[in-house]
Amino acid sequence: MSLTAGQRLGVAILVTAGCAFAQIDLGGEWAATFHEDLPHRGGVQLGDYTGLPLNESGWRKAQSWDESSRSTFERQCIPHVVTYAMRGPANIRFSKIVDPVSGELQAYSLLGSYGRPRTIWMDGREHPSELAPHTWAGFSTGHWERNMLVVETTHIKTGWLLRNGAPTSDLATMTEYFTRYGNYLMLASFVNDLIYLDEPLIRTSNFVLSLTTNADAWGNCGPAQIFDELGGRPHGWVPHYLPGQTDHVQEFLTKSGVPAEAARGGAATTYPEYIVKLEKKDLDNRIFPTPAPGKSFPRVVSPQTGETNISETAGEIKVLPVQGNVYLLAGAGGNMGVQVGEDGVLLVDAGDGKATDKVIAAIRKLSNKPIRFIIDTNANPDHIGGNERLAAAGRAAGGGRAIDRAGPGAMVFAHEAVLAAVSAPSGQKALMPIGAWPTEAYPGDSKEVTLNNEAIQLFHVPAAHTDGDSLVFFRRSDVIATGDIFVTTTYPVIDKGGSINGVIAGLNRIIEITIPKDWQEGGTMVIPGHGRICDEADVVEYRDMVTIIRDRIQDSIKKGMTLDQVKAARPTLEYDSRYGSDTGAWTTAMFIEAVYKSLSGK
Repeated sequence: MSLTAGQRLGVAILVTAGCAFAQIDLGGEWAATFHEDLPHRGGVQLGDYTGLPLNESGWRKAQSWDESSRSTFERQCIPHVVTYAMRGPANIRFSKIVDPVSGELQAYSLLGSYGRPRTIWMDGREHPSELAPHTWAGFSTGHWERNMLVVETTHIKTGWLLRNGAPTSDLATMTEYFTRYGNYLMLASFVNDLIYLDEPLIRTSNFVLSLTTNADAWGNCGPAQIFDELGGRPHGWVPHYLPGQTDHVQEFLTKSGVPAEAARGGAATTYPEYIVKLEKKDLDNRIFPTPAPGKSFPRVVSPQTGETNISETAGEIKVLPVQGNVYLLAGAGGNMGVQVGEDGVLLVDAGDGKATDKVIAAIRKLSNKPIRFIIDTNANPDHIGGNERLAAAGRAAGGGRAIDRAGPGAMVFAHEAVLAAVSAPSGQKALMPIGAWPTEAYPGDSKEVTLNNEAIQLFHVPAAHTDGDSLVFFRRSDVIATGDIFVTTTYPVIDKGGSINGVIAGLNRIIEITIPKDWQEGGTMVIPGHGRICDEADVVEYRDMVTIIRDRIQDSIKKGMTLDQVKAARPTLEYDSRYGSDTGAWTTAMFIEAVYKSLSGK
């Protein structure tokens, strides 16, 4: 029997539709096969970045990495980040998560390979807010394309491509393609990272169905298992190699005979045409080339950084739960912390004052109780510009400020240096109107407040971002708000009374307070002055970056280099695309100059 043209078209549509929604069962235990690239799954050497499309920022950061860092107190128990986790030890388990009533597939659970357990959501949900925390496993959603499971992963912590320091940033994303061929499973992964890669890194990994394999979740690795492996090191010590130090990468070059340029990796080295350049010996084989003067590394701005003022552009205040009774409120200048409960509302910072009506509306969605306290973490206008109106809209439990047009408002706490900064000697013009001043300025190292059955501690960090910075620790909720001592969007701003060593001391103080739940993740959550919700591991990464830059500039000063020479040496190069800027209120050049002056006393 022959089919008409219309019937043939109908059959084609049915076949295509059937293929489009075909789902292959991936469930079971899978063991890795290592025939592809075993050397890059185990003892890969320092300096061996062959096959990786690293850009200049990527290979320079890789060459500064010291393997001792994995033994420091803050970096023990870190699992394989998701950009590397499927490489080894590599036994995995796929399990279905189905709706108990309909039987529909809601998600896959992917366990094993020394990464954290992953949930691959199959129910069409969106990825979280750009302000949401990042994790070692990231946030994954999946869909079927014919018989292939496609997985998109975002919200990944700063990690690595290989266990020799080849980096990925916290703006990296990953797309994975899982295809089953009988008892074999092939994974093709694409890691995208505009900070450290010229092109996506493409890797394939293969697995075989194994009835005797038992993928392990690798138990619990919490703070109780962490101890000082190195010993005798100063508090906050960050192991790294300074620019120009090359002995740690020389061994690979000597033993392998790979030219230094090729060993650094790069997009060009991943293509067959690179063999022509190798044959011509047209190579830059300096092990650590001096940065090209004036070369620009454009800032990479991702929606995940929370720094593009998306909320403000859209006229929106974003509110995200952090932990316990504490929420993040973003989109009105500096980040705000909001604690709510039966007693009322406590605010950490008040925003810039340009969207106070929307801030009040957002707070009212969380609580109809009055604003009792406002805590200022510093004197910057983007953090205290809303003081006057928010304080006036509140009512202290007792005392407070007598305001001409209202009753006693919320009490405003800050370190006395903040009061000194916003007020002025008699006869001079103050920075802010009196209604925005703190009502209670504490003079010492700390202050305690209690609200909503929660103890709240304020810690003064001297000479950090400014001379009046406070950390705010919610003990029951286990959340710390840092003000501008810690941000995820820029290099530290060193303002009046601040110093680079004070910033590092502040970051180390945050790390002292925070305790991860397990696997250096979760536990105490951190609200930065700007950017997304974090935990200790994120603060450690930022602290390490700031310390490395400090050490480089200090080393340059010891060598007698001038400020202009230090700027030309590009001590921030591999971090500029993530945190730097050539324009705006705080540029990379201004940061380097502030660090130089802070360390040299000039």
